Amino acid sequence: MKKSRILIVDDHALLRHGLKSIIQYQKDMEVVGEAENGKLAVQLAKTHSPHLVVMDLVMPVMDGVEATRLIKTTSPQTKVLILTTFGTSADISRALEAGATGAVMKDTPDDKLLSSIRRILNGETVLSPEIEHMIKNEPEPPKLTERQIDILSSLARGFTNRDIALQLGLKPSGVRVHIDAILSKLNAATRTEAVAIAIQRHLLKENPPSNLVP
Repeated sequence: MKKSRILIVDDHALLRHGLKSIIQYQKDMEVVGEAENGKLAVQLAKTHSPHLVVMDLVMPVMDGVEATRLIKTTSPQTKVLILTTFGTSADISRALEAGATGAVMKDTPDDKLLSSIRRILNGETVLSPEIEHMIKNEPEPPKLTERQIDILSSLARGFTNRDIALQLGLKPSGVRVHIDAILSKLNAATRTEAVAIAIQRHLLKENPPSNLVP
C-alpha cells in the first residue's frame, strides 16, 4: 500500500511527538518530516514533497498562514490542515485564503483528527464545528478610511501627531479628529490599544505612506 506522506509543523516538540506517534501507527500514512516553525516547514516541503502538512497557526520565525501560502505557491498539490488551540476567525480565514484545505482544534480526538486528515487527502475541505461557529459569528471588521489606515500605520511606527500632520499636510487638530474616529471604530481606549487591535486584525499597511519619513 502506498502511504500518504505527512509533514508535521508545530513549535512544541511534545505535540509533534504525539502527532507522529498517532500517524505512524496508520498503515496508509507516514511522517516524512517535522518542523518547529513555518520557515523550516517551507524548506522541508520542498525536500519531501508531502501529500499533506499538519500546520500550527501561531509559531515563531514564520507563522502558519505565511508558510501555507509559500508551500501552496511552490507545491500546489500539497494539502494543508491547520491545527490550532486559539486564533481569531480572521487568522483562520487568512490561512484558508492562503490555501489551507482544513482547520481543526488541537484537542480534537485522535480518531476524528485522523478522519480529517484522510478526508482532506481525498479532496474535501474540513472545518471543526468550533471553528465553523467562530467564523460565522465573527463581527464584520471595522471600515477605516484610507487616511485613517495611513495614520494608524504611522502611529504603530512611533510617529507623533505633529509628524503626521506635517507629512500629510494636515492640521494637528485634523489628525486628532482622525485618531478619535479610529479609537471609536476599533472600540479602543488608547492609541496603544488601537494599534494592538489593528495588528491582530491585520489592518496596518506593510509600508508607511511614501511621504512619511521617520
